Amino acid sequence: MRIVNDKALVLKTRRPELVTDKIKNCKKVGQEGELVELAIKWGFEEASALAELGAKDVPSPMLRDYAWTGKLTPFEHQKETASFLSLYKKAFCFNEAGTGKTASVIWAVDYLMKLGLIKRVLVVCPLSIMKSAWQEDLFKFAMHRSCSVAHGPATTREKIINAGSEFVVINFDGVAVVKDTILKAGFDLIVVDEANAYKNSQTNRWKIMRDLCKKIDRLWMLTGTPAAQSPLDAYGLAKLVSPHRVPKYYTPYRDTVMYKVSQHIWRPKPNADKVVHHVLQPAIRFERDQCLDLPDVISVDRDAPLTAQQEKYYKLLKKQMTMQAAGEQITSVNAATNLNKLLQISGGAVYSDDREVVQFDVKNRLNVVLEVINEAPHKVLVFVPFTHTIELLKEFLDKSKVPAEIISGSVTLNNRSRIFKDFQTKPDPQVLIIQPQAASHGLTLTAADTIIWYAPVTSVETYLQANARINRPGQKHSMTIVHIQGSEVEARIYTMLKSKVLDHHKIVELYRKEIE
Repeated sequence: MRIVNDKALVLKTRRPELVTDKIKNCKKVGQEGELVELAIKWGFEEASALAELGAKDVPSPMLRDYAWTGKLTPFEHQKETASFLSLYKKAFCFNEAGTGKTASVIWAVDYLMKLGLIKRVLVVCPLSIMKSAWQEDLFKFAMHRSCSVAHGPATTREKIINAGSEFVVINFDGVAVVKDTILKAGFDLIVVDEANAYKNSQTNRWKIMRDLCKKIDRLWMLTGTPAAQSPLDAYGLAKLVSPHRVPKYYTPYRDTVMYKVSQHIWRPKPNADKVVHHVLQPAIRFERDQCLDLPDVISVDRDAPLTAQQEKYYKLLKKQMTMQAAGEQITSVNAATNLNKLLQISGGAVYSDDREVVQFDVKNRLNVVLEVINEAPHKVLVFVPFTHTIELLKEFLDKSKVPAEIISGSVTLNNRSRIFKDFQTKPDPQVLIIQPQAASHGLTLTAADTIIWYAPVTSVETYLQANARINRPGQKHSMTIVHIQGSEVEARIYTMLKSKVLDHHKIVELYRKEIE
């Protein structure tokens, strides 16, 4: 298929009647054997019709007509992704994490809104990226569009949905709470980010999405790791986007892609990958390594809201600090000590004055860590500043069946060497949980291309040295550094670390802001 004079598309086909029956602005311009050459007006309706007929690599007139809005210039792969999505009512975007697929979706939506084809969009995503990804990216790339985050009690969510914002962002579990309100709110498109949450067609979450899709006929599902654990994962996704490509029931699909080894063990058949590729269409995918225009290192923030228990003790500690500050001079030492206690609560465990460990419910943060690990294309380093929290995270990853090892001050030199060697040369461990101070100068861990900061450190040197573990000779992939934050003080510290400005004076300033 080629574009002629920015006005027409020319394609060759063995079934011209399929095209001419569907598209009016179309005529035969040549023939080579069985291949008929057709010229088609390059308009949105015509391009969409071709895409829906299954034509490959159809260019959207978006590439010609759209003024790419926002503060940043799109990369070529982002333009191609946005162009692709604009042509389909239902489609997958499998671009890897860090390739900027959120921006591509925003531009595609903005284009369709300008054409008058859609008015309102519901974005369904993990809690951790409602604000840090979607709301912030909307401000960057389409600040002329209104956006609201539907979070909180059911009545609050309902008011936000009914307020009429063009984009409404809601978390997975929040959809069930306000399902009826969503159905009545006039949404034209649902965008599901981290779509693997809908791989199981037996869950209530999946069934609710199916019911929504009966009333809202546009659906884009985004994930960088489609069917990552098993070919069976593709079934639930395909049933929502392309149900005609899979059997009506699960069992025939399972028997197509898997064979039974024993009563409880199934293995993929040799043709499983081809079947998965077929059912998960229409789709577009860019891997980070294909996107040569991306920066070498991408920085991402993920929100992990404090649980009710954390919130209670966080506020109590702040109150104590405020009373304490009234009677003494604030120094860099006591400011750092007290800030560390706030960071410990955010991370999941705090040390009392007599060195006893008080552990908190920290499920939100742990779930965000798991989300990022599952999204990562290769191995992952998780930097955890506090010793007890390291053990807490290791237990969680063990339960989640993620192969992980610990590097901390208590690990012997011989064990460290073995763990580092295994990490660099073997499939497992997939994750290293590291105390930042233990990531010594000169250490190379280029098997990983993703770093997760479970909580911030208060040393710029430590932060930069830790990040340098993956950004060294031998690194073959673009890199992502993810900062998990659940409180204002964490967000402020990360901002300073990224700006390489965090000294004693800044710590005192941070502390003053926090207790004020």
